[in-house]
Amino acid sequence: MIPPPQPNPRQDQAATTWSDERFNSLALELFTLQFQANPAYQTLCRARGRTPANVEHWTQIPAVPTSAFKELELSSLPVAERTRVFHSSGTTEQKPSRHFHGADSLAVYESALTHWFNRHLGAAGPLHFLTPGPAVAPHSSLIYMFETLRQQRSLPAANFLGNLAADGSWILNFPAVLAEFASARADDRPVTLLGTAFSFVHLLDYLAEHQLRFTLPAGSRVMETGGYKNRSRTLPKAQLHALITEALGIPPTHILCEYGMSELSSQAYAVPSDEWRVTNPGAIATDSSPVTCHSSLAPPFQFPPWARAQIISPETGREVPDGQTGIIRILDLANVFSVAAVQTEDLGIRRGAGFELVGRAEKAEARGCSLMAAI
Repeated sequence: MIPPPQPNPRQDQAATTWSDERFNSLALELFTLQFQANPAYQTLCRARGRTPANVEHWTQIPAVPTSAFKELELSSLPVAERTRVFHSSGTTEQKPSRHFHGADSLAVYESALTHWFNRHLGAAGPLHFLTPGPAVAPHSSLIYMFETLRQQRSLPAANFLGNLAADGSWILNFPAVLAEFASARADDRPVTLLGTAFSFVHLLDYLAEHQLRFTLPAGSRVMETGGYKNRSRTLPKAQLHALITEALGIPPTHILCEYGMSELSSQAYAVPSDEWRVTNPGAIATDSSPVTCHSSLAPPFQFPPWARAQIISPETGREVPDGQTGIIRILDLANVFSVAAVQTEDLGIRRGAGFELVGRAEKAEARGCSLMAAI
């Protein structure tokens, strides 16, 4: 099986890039394994006339639409070894996607997660999660991600600052959140808040209602996972981040965005790097100036070197030129035991080797962990 790489944090380039030749070789090897071991995927590939005998490049590997995870058991794991299943979150009327995992696939997932997360937030202070804990949401890949990080950093279970409402939606434990803010300020200890975009809206609305503002210690950070999905009001990303800065004193330069889904094992991050800030000086506001960023100035999402994203034209089925919009397709080598090539229902703009997230494709079902948040 093909594990993710072991990046050397002292060799940044080696940790963030692979040669096309290396990626292609691993992708073709994994495609052969999955074609042989995953019956549902083999059926799909044969229907498209693609087999290991005629696929010569990773871009030719058939991608499975996320909707197929609702109907098919896209797994090479024997049923007896499927110890966990991640579900996509959506409305209660929707049938969720299913991504089956066992001990080996979870080990790959956790390795991929921690390598890429630590590169972006490895020096962050204590992590606080604006979600319920794993006991009440066992099928959430986001909460599994958070629980993995919590355990690896030996943080208390109380760092999950959310609860489950009677209707199954996620709500915040506001007294616990405020207590953590007060403790961080008293100790002058930076913290990192992680949650869905909707969790942050929930928090911001509560603070505004109670006329509360905080200046969290310097070095505090936010990781928001995006998504509103028509559950309630939405905010443009620039406005959301500006409100976080205003209410919590965390500058936009310390707000990181994450892109992931239950069907994948790797995550992409968008964070304003030093190079990006120099290239786009008008896209970052200071604490006292208004946010002026336009979507075209947003830092692009980047997957780790063992995953690659393509932006595909729905009309031609080919990758679009830089700066144009299409459907996001991902080949994730950490998806060893399911399918590596996944066709999402998300729209993105190609930005070099990365992408800017635009939103859901028309008529695509609303989904995302933030659907579980209610206001």
